[in-house]
Amino acid sequence: MGGLAVIARQLGHQVSGSDQNVYPPMSTQLEQQGIVLMEGYRAENLDSKPDLVIIGNALSRGNPEVEAVLNRGLRYVSGPQWLAEHVLQDKWVLGVAGTHGKTTTTSMLSWILEHQGFNPGFLIGGIPLNFGISARLGESDFFVIEADEYDSAFFDKRSKFVHYRPRTAILNNLEYDHADIFPDLDAIKKQFHHLVRTVPGEGLIISPECDANINDVLAMGCWTPVAKTSINSDAQWNARLINSDGSRFDALLDNQAQGRVEWSLTGEHNVYNALSAIVAAKHAGILPKDAIAALGQFKNVKRRMEVIANINGVTIYDDFAHHPTAIQTTLDGLRKQVGQERIIAIVEPRSNTMRLGVHTKTLAESLGHADLAIIYQPEAMGWDLGELKKYAGNIEICSSLDEIIAKLKFEARYGGHFVLMSNGSFGGIYQRLQDELNS
Repeated sequence: MGGLAVIARQLGHQVSGSDQNVYPPMSTQLEQQGIVLMEGYRAENLDSKPDLVIIGNALSRGNPEVEAVLNRGLRYVSGPQWLAEHVLQDKWVLGVAGTHGKTTTTSMLSWILEHQGFNPGFLIGGIPLNFGISARLGESDFFVIEADEYDSAFFDKRSKFVHYRPRTAILNNLEYDHADIFPDLDAIKKQFHHLVRTVPGEGLIISPECDANINDVLAMGCWTPVAKTSINSDAQWNARLINSDGSRFDALLDNQAQGRVEWSLTGEHNVYNALSAIVAAKHAGILPKDAIAALGQFKNVKRRMEVIANINGVTIYDDFAHHPTAIQTTLDGLRKQVGQERIIAIVEPRSNTMRLGVHTKTLAESLGHADLAIIYQPEAMGWDLGELKKYAGNIEICSSLDEIIAKLKFEARYGGHFVLMSNGSFGGIYQRLQDELNS
């Protein structure tokens, strides 16, 4: 929604918006763009009689501002529909879908196009450090978009990505997520197949060779060429690892080397992300060697294993973790990078899926690469996180941020890597922890 606000502002509209618990980096970005942000939802926020209200999918009937929109007869629309009608028409849309890696891959692909002088438009669910902003109109025919499977609005239960109609579609991976709206994995597969149905026959779909769920989706029917990717295997597009942590690898097309990626990112998940971005860029007319050169200058995304401090032998990372697989792959990449150095994972299970307790055993097992995993259990949690200890011996449960910080101050005496994993603000622990360790 913040990205849509930025794009609407760049189109020349006067933009304001309502939200609650807005925190950096998005709050800062909105302020810098001259967008008026109103804290909380109230009917009086609409007294300016806006010409159009874009309603985000987090809001439902009963919200006082939603009720005011309906009662006053104001024009309203979902974010994806507004974007499709006012921005994506006549664009070459490059969409990045999947349970994991959407934000990072979208950022990589946008940067490759930027590096080659195309000045693409983009809408990203985070802030790529190469741009410093999550969305822009751009000045080319290309628009890169993070294509989310979550529903569009309380009045439009289609997945957002059905609106986008990409010519180039990356299907990164597919697992069960969003337990609040999808009853099972098959329901998500159905939505992904709806996306596949919108990709033209002259377009391109890019997917990992080994993802059985994506293969199931394509088996439902596919009318578009598919480019497969792999790591240390034999797909059409293959990454041959030079370093096991993924920081150096060769990209191969039909077993012919296209160049070597050397960068600061780690983890096989990011190798897959990069390979997909290279393939998508080639579809848009960029040579693999040029895409590889661009990736060498890619700076990642805020809150994706972002180093926020180095204090007395402790490196603190901010990572936007929302799913056990994302946690596992991130910690695996870090372990391969740092060897035997201590890793402490501090997790706030904030996504709807994790708060509903869908992932218990998988969450515990995802923390296996950490020497110690500290899990935050707030009062409103719907299940007892103590169940995690049945599956792993490295887990401690804390019910307050003060307790977490006290434990981390003790652990800091031994140095290591502290990875703060949350898709929210984590109660402001990021600055509090730095202040405590500095003192």
